[in-house]
Parts: sequence; C-alpha cells; structure tokens
Amino acid sequence: MPKAVIPMKPKTTKIRIKLLKAFSAVLFFSFLLTGVIFNIAIRALPMDGQDLYLESARLIGRAGWIAVILMGLMFVVAVVVTYFLSNSITRPIEKLGKFALDIGRGDFTPNDFQFREKELEDLNMALNRSARQLGVYDSEQKAFFQNASHELRTPLMSIKCYAEGISFGLMEPKAASETILEETDKLSDLVTDLLYVSKIDNIATAFTAAKTDLAQLIRDTAIRQEAVAAKRQVRLSFDFDDGPIPYVCMGELIARAMDNLISNAIRYAASEVVLSCRKKPGRIEIRVADNGAGIAPDLLPRIFERFFKGADGNHGIGLAIVKTIIEQHGGRITAENGDRGGAVFTISLPI
Repeated sequence: MPKAVIPMKPKTTKIRIKLLKAFSAVLFFSFLLTGVIFNIAIRALPMDGQDLYLESARLIGRAGWIAVILMGLMFVVAVVVTYFLSNSITRPIEKLGKFALDIGRGDFTPNDFQFREKELEDLNMALNRSARQLGVYDSEQKAFFQNASHELRTPLMSIKCYAEGISFGLMEPKAASETILEETDKLSDLVTDLLYVSKIDNIATAFTAAKTDLAQLIRDTAIRQEAVAAKRQVRLSFDFDDGPIPYVCMGELIARAMDNLISNAIRYAASEVVLSCRKKPGRIEIRVADNGAGIAPDLLPRIFERFFKGADGNHGIGLAIVKTIIEQHGGRITAENGDRGGAVFTISLPI
C-alpha cells in the first residue's frame, strides 16, 4: 500500500534567504575580527631583546596558523551551507518549471508536489488549478469539435443527395430544391450558433456592457419572431412591469439568449407563448413559458448540455448558448414543466 502523505505546513522562503544573509554577514565579520585581533596582538608584543623577539615571532606564527585554519574551516562550512540552502530553493523551482513545460505540451495531469515554502506551495497550487481547468477545457473543446463535425455533416449529406438526385434526373427539381433550401437554412442556423459559441468561449473576445432596458429588448426580440409565430398559429403574450427595466448587461448576448428561448418556445407551443420580465428583491426575473407538451422528466437534467437534443430538437446548441450567456452575467437559468403543462424557462439576473 502506498504511504500516506502527511501534509507539510509551508514556511516562507524569506526565512532561508535571511538565514543565508545572516551567515554571510557572520563570516565577513569573523574575518574582519580575526584580522583586527591579529593586528592588535602584533602591536602589543614587546620587541626588546633578541630572545623576546624570537618568542614573539613564534607566538605570532602559531596564532597566524590557527587563524588560517579557523578561517579555512569557516570558509568550507560557508560553502557547504550555501550550497544546500541554494539547492533547497532552486530544486523546487526546477520541478515547477518542468511541470509548467508539461502543461505547455498538453499534459494537464496535476502533480502531488509538496513544498515547505509558502510561496512555492501557493505557486504549485495555482499551477495545479490551471492544469485542471485547461484539462477540462481541452476535453470540452475536443468533444465540441467532434459533435460540431457530426452536426455539420448531416445537412451537407442531405444537400448532396438531393443535388445528385436533381443532376441524375431521379428527383423532381422543385421538391428537391425546397428540401435543399430547408437544409441550407438549418446549416446556416447551425453555423450561426457555432460562431456564437466560439465568440462566447473565446476569453480574448470583449463584449461591451451598457445600461439596457430589458423589457424593450425582450419586446424587440419577440417582434422579430412574430412572423414565425403567426405561421405556426402561436400567439405571443407579454407580462411585464410597468415602465422600463434598466439593467447593465451585454445587450447583444442577452438578445441572442432571448431569441433562442423564444424561438424554442414557439416551436413547441400549442397556441401561446407568455413572456414576462419583472423586478424582484435583489434580482430581475425573466420567464418564457409555452403551453405545449412540456419536457420529458428524464431530459430535464441534460436540457442545457451542448449538442444534447430532445424530441424534435434542432442541433442542441441553442439552450447551451443561453445558459452560458446568463452565467456570464452572474445569473442562472432553470427549466421545468408548468402547472398547466408546457415548458417554463426562468432566468434570474442579480441586480
């Protein structure tokens, strides 16, 4: 069995640096003090008489050798201590540097390093956190491109089949052309959604936040959907607070989220879609409700996943985009079935 790892309490690197500075200072003053003592001893010895001079010379010689030996020992000790202190600082940095290079090569496996120094431990925790986040992002991106490729291939294959049918005279041109136009519209919508996903996920992309009247924004979005609603014989109803509802947000993204929700509700509604926007304590609540068949209970937990499609779904990106946009504004969105049937999407935006 592997040994249990006992967590160490990190200590600050500054302690070791101060210790190294203190040791260097002691060594310097030791050399200086030895020289001063040696000089005083020479000056203090009497120089009267030949015998006394020889004795003094022997004493000075012995003192000199002792001083040389002591200084040599102190120098060796200083070198050894400095070596171990420097290694204790540089080795962890080398390990973290190698770990950072591994992350750069695409290996996002977190390490199990433990350091005594608080600064190094904090840096290691930050690198591990970054590695985990990059690993999740990398997995999501790979899955996203695989799913996107599949979703793009489906309408393209349909367009190709119907175009070949027209070319070889196997299909009636008018009916085949209508099908090609429908598939082209689906492909266009899918590409638009993919571009929005790319724009939202790109951390370098900047959207401008400004004060926006949410009530008017939702009305304008609904007006753009009136033709589709009329074609499906669906009525759009509004239940708003009186007057404007100002909110600082990225209007382009919120409009896109509402466009996805409203078009989704129109697709599944039996005869009516109700839009509401009201101020609540500390938040603004937006609801989009339809009177259709509702959402199957087993699909509710996955309704906002990318490329997850329920019955009669398009390509499974629209609701995922909505969730991402709302969460980027610090809000949350939920989906449920209403008491009178139909799906109800509720957005809560913090004030």
